[in-house]
Amino acid sequence: QVQLVESGGGLVQAGGSLRLSCAASGGTFSNYAMGWFRQAPGKEREFVARISPSASITYYSDSVKGRFTISRDNGKNTVYLEMSSLKPDDTAVYFCAARTLASQQFGYWGQGTQVTVSS
Repeated sequence: QVQLVESGGGLVQAGGSLRLSCAASGGTFSNYAMGWFRQAPGKEREFVARISPSASITYYSDSVKGRFTISRDNGKNTVYLEMSSLKPDDTAVYFCAARTLASQQFGYWGQGTQVTVSS
Protein backbone atom coordinates (compact mmCIF):
# COMPACT_ATOMS: atom_id res chain seq x y z
CA GLN A 1 0.00 0.00 0.00
CA VAL A 2 1.43 3.34 -0.96
CA GLN A 3 0.95 6.44 1.18
CA LEU A 4 1.07 9.90 -0.37
CA VAL A 5 1.80 13.26 1.24
CA GLU A 6 1.52 16.51 -0.70
CA SER A 7 3.30 19.74 0.10
CA GLY A 8 4.11 23.08 -1.48
CA GLY A 9 0.72 24.71 -1.63
CA GLY A 10 0.13 28.28 -0.61
CA LEU A 11 -1.06 31.73 -1.62
CA VAL A 12 0.31 33.25 -4.81
CA GLN A 13 -0.62 36.18 -7.01
CA ALA A 14 -2.01 35.68 -10.48
CA GLY A 15 0.81 35.12 -12.92
CA GLY A 16 3.01 33.58 -10.28
CA SER A 17 4.41 30.09 -9.88
CA LEU A 18 4.35 27.26 -7.36
CA ARG A 19 5.81 23.78 -7.22
CA LEU A 20 3.87 21.03 -5.52
CA SER A 21 5.54 17.88 -4.29
CA CYS A 22 4.09 14.51 -3.41
CA ALA A 23 6.20 12.09 -1.40
CA ALA A 24 5.31 8.41 -1.59
CA SER A 25 6.09 5.67 0.89
CA GLY A 26 5.11 2.09 1.56
CA GLY A 27 5.31 0.81 -1.98
CA THR A 28 7.58 0.48 -4.98
CA PHE A 29 7.17 3.96 -6.38
CA SER A 30 8.42 3.10 -9.85
CA ASN A 31 5.54 0.62 -10.24
CA TYR A 32 2.91 3.35 -10.06
CA ALA A 33 1.56 5.81 -12.55
CA MET A 34 1.06 9.12 -10.75
CA GLY A 35 -1.45 11.88 -11.19
CA TRP A 36 -2.49 15.27 -9.92
CA PHE A 37 -6.11 16.24 -9.47
CA ARG A 38 -7.76 19.31 -8.02
CA GLN A 39 -11.04 20.28 -6.44
CA ALA A 40 -12.30 23.84 -6.23
CA PRO A 41 -15.00 24.88 -3.74
CA GLY A 42 -18.41 23.71 -4.90
CA LYS A 43 -16.98 21.79 -7.83
CA GLU A 44 -16.18 18.18 -8.56
CA ARG A 45 -12.64 16.91 -8.46
CA GLU A 46 -10.98 17.19 -11.85
CA PHE A 47 -7.96 15.66 -13.52
CA VAL A 48 -4.90 17.89 -13.94
CA ALA A 49 -1.98 15.76 -15.12
CA ARG A 50 -0.55 12.27 -15.04
CA ILE A 51 2.82 10.64 -15.63
CA SER A 52 3.81 7.09 -16.43
CA PRO A 53 6.01 5.04 -14.08
CA SER A 54 9.14 5.68 -16.15
CA ALA A 55 8.22 9.34 -16.77
CA SER A 56 8.24 8.69 -20.50
CA ILE A 57 4.59 9.65 -20.96
CA THR A 58 2.78 12.68 -19.59
CA TYR A 59 -0.72 13.95 -20.18
CA TYR A 60 -2.43 17.19 -19.20
CA SER A 61 -5.90 18.62 -19.07
CA ASP A 62 -6.54 21.34 -21.61
CA SER A 63 -6.97 23.89 -18.84
CA VAL A 64 -3.35 23.56 -17.66
CA LYS A 65 -1.52 22.45 -20.79
CA GLY A 66 1.44 24.71 -21.46
CA ARG A 67 1.39 26.15 -17.94
CA PHE A 68 1.87 23.12 -15.69
CA THR A 69 4.55 20.43 -15.83
CA ILE A 70 4.39 17.07 -14.10
CA SER A 71 7.61 15.23 -13.35
CA ARG A 72 8.88 12.54 -11.03
CA ASP A 73 12.07 11.42 -9.36
CA ASN A 74 11.88 7.68 -8.77
CA GLY A 75 15.05 7.81 -6.70
CA LYS A 76 13.33 10.16 -4.27
CA ASN A 77 9.87 8.55 -4.50
CA THR A 78 8.44 11.95 -5.35
CA VAL A 79 6.23 13.42 -8.03
CA TYR A 80 6.09 17.14 -8.74
CA LEU A 81 3.71 19.59 -10.30
CA GLU A 82 5.36 22.77 -11.50
CA MET A 83 2.70 25.43 -11.97
CA SER A 84 3.31 28.72 -13.74
CA SER A 85 1.21 31.58 -15.10
CA LEU A 86 -1.26 30.80 -12.37
CA LYS A 87 -4.80 32.12 -12.62
CA PRO A 88 -7.47 32.63 -9.96
CA ASP A 89 -9.34 29.72 -11.60
CA ASP A 90 -6.47 27.46 -10.54
CA THR A 91 -7.48 27.95 -6.90
CA ALA A 92 -8.28 24.53 -5.48
CA VAL A 93 -7.13 21.76 -3.22
CA TYR A 94 -4.61 19.74 -5.19
CA PHE A 95 -4.40 16.00 -4.68
CA CYS A 96 -1.71 13.54 -5.61
CA ALA A 97 -2.82 10.06 -6.66
CA ALA A 98 -1.28 6.75 -7.63
CA ARG A 99 -2.44 3.75 -9.58
CA THR A 100 -0.91 0.44 -10.45
CA LEU A 101 -0.54 -0.50 -14.08
CA ALA A 102 -3.09 -3.26 -13.52
CA SER A 103 -5.76 -0.76 -12.51
CA GLN A 104 -7.73 1.71 -14.57
CA GLN A 105 -8.41 3.87 -11.54
CA PHE A 106 -6.25 5.92 -9.23
CA GLY A 107 -6.75 4.04 -6.01
CA TYR A 108 -4.35 5.82 -3.66
CA TRP A 109 -4.75 9.44 -2.65
CA GLY A 110 -3.01 12.04 -0.56
CA GLN A 111 -4.74 14.43 1.80
CA GLY A 112 -4.39 17.42 -0.52
CA THR A 113 -2.68 20.79 -0.40
CA GLN A 114 -4.41 24.14 -0.82
CA VAL A 115 -3.41 26.44 -3.67
CA THR A 116 -4.93 29.91 -3.67
CA VAL A 117 -4.31 32.33 -6.52
CA SER A 118 -5.23 35.93 -5.84
CA SER A 119 -6.17 38.37 -8.59
